[in-house]
Amino acid sequence: MVIGGVEFDTENRCYIMGILNVTPDSFSDGGEWRTFDNALRHAEEMVVAGADIIDVGGESTRPGHVAISDREEIDRVVPVIEAISRRFDISVSIDTYKSTVARVAIRAGAVLVNDVWGLKRDPDMAGVIQQSGVACCLMHNRDNMNYADFMPDMLADLRESIDLAQKAGIAADKIILDPGVGFVKTYQMNLEAINKLDMIKDLGYPVLLGASRKSFIGTTLDLPVTDRVEGTLATTVIGIMRGCSFVRVHDVKETRRAVMMTEAVLRQGVA
Repeated sequence: MVIGGVEFDTENRCYIMGILNVTPDSFSDGGEWRTFDNALRHAEEMVVAGADIIDVGGESTRPGHVAISDREEIDRVVPVIEAISRRFDISVSIDTYKSTVARVAIRAGAVLVNDVWGLKRDPDMAGVIQQSGVACCLMHNRDNMNYADFMPDMLADLRESIDLAQKAGIAADKIILDPGVGFVKTYQMNLEAINKLDMIKDLGYPVLLGASRKSFIGTTLDLPVTDRVEGTLATTVIGIMRGCSFVRVHDVKETRRAVMMTEAVLRQGVA
């Protein structure tokens, strides 16, 4: 697939989406990158470390997060997106479920919309994506945990997002799917979603895995959010083996090494 003029070989490679939260209440970094200078410095660090995409988010989506206005979210993300697009040769993603924010972010240079509600929260989002021609990542999410059978229900939910995209005219080669690890799922469901990523890939689209530093890793290893690199890397390796094409992570340098090693084994050294 092509994202922002760059071709991504999603059948044979796994690409790294580096997380850049310009929020004061991120679960993982506590607002460390919310100032403009710090955000740009961290973006540069991730570019140097081997990120393929920088995902800029202006509103935390952690459990219990405080919702903010579209205007505040735009004010947080647009200057950073503009600066990254100007200074670095890298694709920029906007992490938002709001069409107003997405529209302005795309004008600022974002070439991918990462929607944690899979087009279901804002009825105008699909149209904005289609009109702009950018790529999108549709994450699994829902407002309840009333699953009759987890995996079939999750796949059905994702098909609903795909249907919304198709009805809006979004091209099939512009769609990425995300199982939504950590969103409206129990501990066991999160583990199952990762272990069965190949079932999501069977829907016919590239898959992104976003498990970095999340609470199910902390539960498994009994570790705080600042000490979950190894647990995250394990999910990355399993994700690649199950066919995922993108991983959304905080620790780019370590992830790049794990991706390279995993791909070398899977390809048996063939470039």
